[in-house]
Amino acid sequence: MNLRRILRPSAWIATAGAAVAVAGVLASTASAAPTHHFGWGKDKPTVVLVHGGFADATNSWNGVVKRLQDEGYPVMAPANPLRGLATDSAYLASVLDSIEGPIVLVGHSYGGAVITNAAANDPDVKALVYIAAFVPDKGETLGELIGKYPGSEIQAALNHVPFPNPDGSTGTDLYIQADKFRAVFAADLPESTTTVMSATQRPFSAQSFADPTQAAAWHTIPSWGLVATADKAIPAELERFEYERAGARKVVEVSGASHSVMASQPGVVTKLIVEAANATD
Repeated sequence: MNLRRILRPSAWIATAGAAVAVAGVLASTASAAPTHHFGWGKDKPTVVLVHGGFADATNSWNGVVKRLQDEGYPVMAPANPLRGLATDSAYLASVLDSIEGPIVLVGHSYGGAVITNAAANDPDVKALVYIAAFVPDKGETLGELIGKYPGSEIQAALNHVPFPNPDGSTGTDLYIQADKFRAVFAADLPESTTTVMSATQRPFSAQSFADPTQAAAWHTIPSWGLVATADKAIPAELERFEYERAGARKVVEVSGASHSVMASQPGVVTKLIVEAANATD
């Protein structure tokens, strides 16, 4: 269809002018990208919630987000790329840099390793909260940590799927097998919920278990920890060891909780986050 034949000359000129104006606005916006986008300027810190592998922000944090917002906290739950610890930590660090004001940084599972790296040398991060999480020290890999104590059943439940990297090499994505997902990842959630979680799980690069930790923010930033006592992904004993080593100010144990404790027990998780936030005032 030829718009020049349909529109009168004056209409065509007006349309072209509007397009030029829009293009100018977009170009101006791109060249003047703000350095800070988030933070509401309130007297409460921004809570940033970082999900782990096989998950997304929605099925991980919805219940916690709602409770924190009801208490007046600005909340952000960004997408964790799950492409490798170095890549994911750099991405999260850029997200943190876009937030104005103090931050309480929360990580679940693999997200704990990501926040440990990303928060290093960030003066705005006032507290680290680990929810059934990895808490590595500098130089450690998650592959080393997961074998430190018995009890993890997740390795035997994985499918390994090759994928092409941008440089032409081949990477490996990890998925939890559908018939094992609930037992190893979210046994205290309804089967109707875990069936959807399994079908929508995010691919998790195996590189994440091989990348060494570059920095451990818990050496300088106070931390809090939550142990899921029935965790079949990260053994509860490993969680206890990590939190003690990090000198966590408070450790909460949730009896019978699965690895997905933030989804099954959002009230308990929210309470710990609020305690950490209050302690930073």
